[in-house]
Amino acid sequence: MSVQTIVEILEKLERVHKSLLELALKKTEVVKKGDMVELDKILKNEQSHVAAIETLEKQRQVLVTDYLKSQGFDFSGIPTVSNVIEAANSEIEREQLEQIRNRILQVVNELKNQNDLNQKLVYQSLQFVNMTLDMVRPRQEQINYSGQQVKGQNVQPKKSIFDSQA
Repeated sequence: MSVQTIVEILEKLERVHKSLLELALKKTEVVKKGDMVELDKILKNEQSHVAAIETLEKQRQVLVTDYLKSQGFDFSGIPTVSNVIEAANSEIEREQLEQIRNRILQVVNELKNQNDLNQKLVYQSLQFVNMTLDMVRPRQEQINYSGQQVKGQNVQPKKSIFDSQA
């Protein structure tokens, strides 16, 4: 088994992540504009990207596991690209794997930062909507009794008919 099939899967993962990053950038602009129809389309497209990433990741894990077993390499847990780099036969394969791993990590970090920004923008939009609703909605008057009225005490002081100072 060669490292080339693993590299091909990793390149596919990189392409899908880059495409997901482009969607995240578009989402930022759509959230700024407040276009809910376009936002819904982007969210559906993102879901299909995430499903593709999950499929490719499963394929990557199977290929990496098979490669490591064929090389007689022991590993625990989920096999990683780092394990393959350690087990690679040639320096060229190691460099190729390190380069693709670094590119994927860079795209994933950019994607994470963009998604954090989008989350903050959506949160601010929700705060603005809630503030606007609070300003538009009429305030309800309090229909509860105050504590003094419940205890039988009136808020107004009692006035006596008789003059007690006489």
